[in-house]
Amino acid sequence: MARTEVRKTYKLYVGGAFPRSESGRTRPVTDAGGSFMANAALASRKDLRDAVVAARKGHRTWAGATPYNRGQVLYRIAEMVESRRTEFVQVVRRTHGLTARQAGSEVDLVVDRLVHYAGWTDKLASVLGHANAVSGPYFCYSTPEPTGVVGVLAPGSLLGLVSCVAPVVAGGNSCVVVTPEACGSITFAEALATSDVPGGVIN
Repeated sequence: MARTEVRKTYKLYVGGAFPRSESGRTRPVTDAGGSFMANAALASRKDLRDAVVAARKGHRTWAGATPYNRGQVLYRIAEMVESRRTEFVQVVRRTHGLTARQAGSEVDLVVDRLVHYAGWTDKLASVLGHANAVSGPYFCYSTPEPTGVVGVLAPGSLLGLVSCVAPVVAGGNSCVVVTPEACGSITFAEALATSDVPGGVIN
């Protein structure tokens, strides 16, 4: 009897959930050696619009969170990645043809990036904000505010993805991410779906 190959399909990640793509189209994802890994859903224009709408909704919640709370969420994401280190190492290793040691170093750097930017959240105001004395009894000051929804064109690696997304989220923004690397990004999204990141903050 011929063996039936079970093929995993990676869906889109929008609003904290994994909806089917409106187009219904997929593309095969292969590893560094050319072997099949999974099918990845292809987003349509409607899917992109839905992601932007979800990001706007997520931003309203996320921008209102205190810097301390945003930092704590990023710390917990780092802990989650670390707890699933073996899984992430396997995905990175197979996707990019790395040795176990090289892939492990990349995943460790992902955790470090998340921890680094988690520490930024309550320091942005003091670093970017400032006060200036002007004539008379007056002074002026500035304080940073979240930009809103940020479009992220991430490079094709898990480390590159996190290095782009983490500072955006640390600043109180939400984002819509486009990345050529499906497996690592969706594995990261699966971890986010079980975390306490508000839906729509990362899409």
